Amino acid sequence: MSGPSIVRPMVVLSAAAFASIATMRVADPLIPQIAQELHVSFGDASVITTAFAISYGLCQLVWGALGDRFGKYRLVALMTLLSAATVALAGFANSLVALGAARLLAGATAAAIVPLALAFIGDHVPYEQRQTVLGRFLTGTILGIIAGQIAGGVLGDLLGWRGVFFLLGALFLLVGSLLVVELRSGRVPPPLLSDAIGPAALVEAYLVLLRRPWARVILATVSIEGFLFYGGFTFIGAYLHDRFDLDYAIVGVLLGCMGLGGLIYALTVRHLLQALGERGLALVGGLTSTFAFFVVALGGLVAMAPAIVLLGLGIHMLHNTLQTHATQMAPGARGLAVSTFANVLFLGQAAGVWLCGLLIDDIGFAPVFTVLGVALAILGGVFAQMLGRRPATA
Repeated sequence: MSGPSIVRPMVVLSAAAFASIATMRVADPLIPQIAQELHVSFGDASVITTAFAISYGLCQLVWGALGDRFGKYRLVALMTLLSAATVALAGFANSLVALGAARLLAGATAAAIVPLALAFIGDHVPYEQRQTVLGRFLTGTILGIIAGQIAGGVLGDLLGWRGVFFLLGALFLLVGSLLVVELRSGRVPPPLLSDAIGPAALVEAYLVLLRRPWARVILATVSIEGFLFYGGFTFIGAYLHDRFDLDYAIVGVLLGCMGLGGLIYALTVRHLLQALGERGLALVGGLTSTFAFFVVALGGLVAMAPAIVLLGLGIHMLHNTLQTHATQMAPGARGLAVSTFANVLFLGQAAGVWLCGLLIDDIGFAPVFTVLGVALAILGGVFAQMLGRRPATA
């Protein structure tokens, strides 16, 4: 690592990641409440997730290159401040169309935060330490998952879904101000800048990235992961409300257990990596997610909290392994590479939520959760095998 001075800037980056992920995951427990208030189906109400994910994914094509050109930390600070307005805008929506449009804007501005923070870490932390450092950084995103799920349930019950978006807007304003303070303090290391961001240069940079076989493996795998995992997880809140007649506050607390599983991963990542290696993390992560989806689909209410904890643990074991490799796909254009990684992840998520929403409206929750679980086991196993066969120069 470049020195102790980087610690405080990274802590504030983690806080920005917290806000970004909280505003993403807050949608899950709000789906049944929005569906009821706006008189639409669960599948239709999931637009608050799909709209956010689509713009979040597509805007990576812009933010990664801009971060490489003008500085990753600077761009994170700017987009965090802009997110204060775009996230709060959802609270003023009076129709599903207006709400979807507001979530599109929020996804566009929040999109810069986590990928460019990861690329910033990649620029300033050696690869040998990176998975552990990324695991620690993930504490912010994981706590964001917990806070988002609980806020969507508990605060949604107390303040309504509009109040939740207003509070998140205020959070972005606070964190964005702290990022500006760090930029002016001199503690942020000088950015590693790329000279060209014109259309031809961007096309060439993407072609260079996609010509690398291992980069294609990482991008394809994370896209499928996003489709499978979030295609199911997004609807667990609606499933809990529908099957067990739980109020929104309890649904939010149960969904927050996913973040608890991720927190367990963040606190034990060094030991897990030593015990299992990268291949073992991918394989065990896929299998753990599979088992957890089966329990959610078939178990009783008492099994829901531990099953959702296991979902969080399993998906972070698989995803952080992918994420670590993403930071090394193109060291000379790391912002572009990590943003491309986020792009395909969230486009996969948007496609998964859309298709699974249609299927759930048609055939119900349990069959969809079961099929997704089987597919995650296959994905983790295949990626673990590919890690074992990866050429040293990939």
